[in-house]
Amino acid sequence: MIDNLQKNTGKSLEDWIQIVQQQKLQKHGEILKFLKGDHGFTHGFANLVAHKALKSDAGSTENTDDLVKNQYKGKEHFWPIYEKLKKGIESLGPDIEFAPKNAYVSIKRKKQFAMLVPATKTRFEIGVNLKGQAPEGILEAESKANAMCSHKIVINHEEQLSPEVLDWLKKAYHAAG
Repeated sequence: MIDNLQKNTGKSLEDWIQIVQQQKLQKHGEILKFLKGDHGFTHGFANLVAHKALKSDAGSTENTDDLVKNQYKGKEHFWPIYEKLKKGIESLGPDIEFAPKNAYVSIKRKKQFAMLVPATKTRFEIGVNLKGQAPEGILEAESKANAMCSHKIVINHEEQLSPEVLDWLKKAYHAAG
């Protein structure tokens, strides 16, 4: 993607990071809006530059475990949910990559199929990519305009980790292969 950024825009990733820094943009959403609105970026390229400029991607940190642990500060009661989901997801296949960001963990196969997000102190969200799937059961349609997943599952308590949760994640895993 970094190579294509140079090909498509004529500027390197470092050039774009410098442009963003000159604008003094501090928030991910602000950077996305600037790059998409002022420079015609697609969401993917804008997201790449935003993460690199803010150093919020897994590649910009030396210890990705710290990124994940920081997500749960003040939300420690969600840590067992994260650990159980991670273990269950790892059992789906050997080709899974967990890519921690500042606020969530992206889960990829050939492409992202899920996200684990300790959203608030009372809500844990599992983003699920199942384009074309009608919402049913615990699977809700994602309503955010710039969402990185098509659906979500909201968990408030560890007891809500039913077999249905892993069934949806398994379906998304297979769709991403």
